Amino acid sequence: MTGEKPTAWASWLSLAEWWYNTTYHSAIQTTPYEALYGQDPPLHLPYLAGASPVASVDRTLQHREVLRQVLKFHLTRAQDRMKQMADKHRSEREFQVGDLVYLKLQPYRQHSLRKFKNQKLSPRYFGPFPVEARVGPVAYKLSLPPTARIHSTFHVSQLKKPVGSDGALLKTPIRILDRRMVKQGNHAAVEVLVEWGDTFLEDATWENLHDLQQRFPAFDP
Repeated sequence: MTGEKPTAWASWLSLAEWWYNTTYHSAIQTTPYEALYGQDPPLHLPYLAGASPVASVDRTLQHREVLRQVLKFHLTRAQDRMKQMADKHRSEREFQVGDLVYLKLQPYRQHSLRKFKNQKLSPRYFGPFPVEARVGPVAYKLSLPPTARIHSTFHVSQLKKPVGSDGALLKTPIRILDRRMVKQGNHAAVEVLVEWGDTFLEDATWENLHDLQQRFPAFDP
């Protein structure tokens, strides 16, 4: 707004303050004007040119109306710009109980779901894991392996379907390369080295055999 007339920035302050105080604020569920005075702000009636017989008053009020319209235009444009920027990072996602989804995590901060030799170059998505329940409108609870040491509820922005608009394919196990016994708590468990479809052999990962059979019932290890 002040870019067009840098020296006249002070003339915008009163109008900007009025707009702020008479705009609904979600934090207080009302307008600052009503919170202070206990009543709705007065309705603004546009000034009609020539309504005042005093020439100086008429010019001042006409100039005020012009400033108000320009101020409203710039504020609306700024709001639209911010909304467009925010919408670029939003996508409508909804899952059903039982759906398989990928979970986005930082590999260098997460080691209980899967271990990689090269954390920096490893994939950013883990899974897929079945959706166990929906928690509110934007969160889901996943069925994670018992070895996972993280909370099982995640925001929808951290999840994506195995087959989405980006063409990501669901990874399926091809064969078992090796087996080993590991200790989990007070009991022993079987882990298998799985070769996945559409990946390199060096991308094979150790998976809990019981969890693998639950995620891929048709796969016979």
